[in-house]
Amino acid sequence: MTAAPGAVSDPLADGTIGRRLWVYSNYHCNLVCTYCLTESGPKVARRELDPATVLDLAREAKDIGFTGIGITGGEPFLVPDMPQLLFEVSRVLPVLVLTNGTLFSRALLADMEVLRDADVTLQISLDHPDPDANDVMRGPDNFRRVVEAVPELLRRGIAVRIATTLEEEDADDLQRLCALHRSLGVSDDDHVVRPILKRGRAESAQLGVVARHLDLDPELTITADGAFWSPFAPTVRGGVLDTDLLLTRTVRPLQRPINAMLTVVRSRPEGADSTLNIR
Repeated sequence: MTAAPGAVSDPLADGTIGRRLWVYSNYHCNLVCTYCLTESGPKVARRELDPATVLDLAREAKDIGFTGIGITGGEPFLVPDMPQLLFEVSRVLPVLVLTNGTLFSRALLADMEVLRDADVTLQISLDHPDPDANDVMRGPDNFRRVVEAVPELLRRGIAVRIATTLEEEDADDLQRLCALHRSLGVSDDDHVVRPILKRGRAESAQLGVVARHLDLDPELTITADGAFWSPFAPTVRGGVLDTDLLLTRTVRPLQRPINAMLTVVRSRPEGADSTLNIR
């Protein structure tokens, strides 16, 4: 779909709304992280978006003026044929994929060869330089699998960045973690550090900082349940979807949720820019 002149292209171009469209590929996961926004785990409902829908969304987003696609979950690599889908989407727009990095078996790494030199970046979670401390938050054997997977992915020409999510920042731990990711081949420029948000499972555990729409950048996010304000918005607590940051249940055409987002943006008090600046 091509937007009417000035309707969407200007807000995208001037940064009023984020230029990356986010898509939740699924909600289920192989891990049960203590601070998970979506209460993801092996037993939750999959709530997947059909791969054809994801590809259609990418094409529509490009026509409107978005410059990238973010794919998250759940754990995206639990979705069958995800490497091929990422390749197809990357032919439309650059792709950033959020993953826990624990599923890269020999078979999956072989499938990932299709992404060699494709415009796809994997953002892999790693929270602590010590295996035990990391795995308490994320699950048994998480640390080992991540540090083994990162070099294998880089060796295949796949871009990787590391995302660290912290309750409290410890300068010594962070310094050691940076040394670790550098040793794996990931530069400081590709290391993202962000706080735990008090949403989803983190809210139930009384972890993290409060995040309202005024605290989060407006980044249109599409899930099986509708369109949301941010990739940090379609959260789940006690098995119930949070709708405080829901824009609309109708996601197509994309112009409709974009218009809903712009209505909220323009109703904010002057100078009320987002404060958390998380990526």
